Amino acid sequence: MPKHSETRRLPYTPEQLFDLVADVARYPEFLPWVAAVRVRSNDATTMVADLVVGFKALRETFTSRVTKERPNRIVVDYLDGPLEYLTNDWAFRPDGAGGTLVDFSVAFAFRSRIFEALAGQVFDRALRRMIGAFEARAASLYSADASAGTTGISRSSAQSAA
Repeated sequence: MPKHSETRRLPYTPEQLFDLVADVARYPEFLPWVAAVRVRSNDATTMVADLVVGFKALRETFTSRVTKERPNRIVVDYLDGPLEYLTNDWAFRPDGAGGTLVDFSVAFAFRSRIFEALAGQVFDRALRRMIGAFEARAASLYSADASAGTTGISRSSAQSAA
């Protein structure tokens, strides 16, 4: 089962990063492989959304519940789709210097062992691309100079097992 956890320091406020991650409806604008989003319900603490994720001719729909604890935490729990399970956790902590420490973790398992093995082969590369997309989006939204947008500093742990 692929798993990943890391901590990054970013030069934005917890509120800004919370807003970026919580704005699921805009994911198709900047996240690779997210083709469409349908928000079924959304309030201050909970959202249910469908994400259509695809690569070339392959497309799958995932339904997730997003629990929001503004501005400190967002937890994504998988409800329906092609996976066995998916959980994703974002925590936002002030770094004491005007930025934020972002603790991020994701774990998932496919129902099919074949897909699980294939995912394990590309998991790290795909995850780096998606994390980079969030960082680039933050830079474009919140930096006066978008080229000075991110300073990811530490990775606490990363594991990928098929």
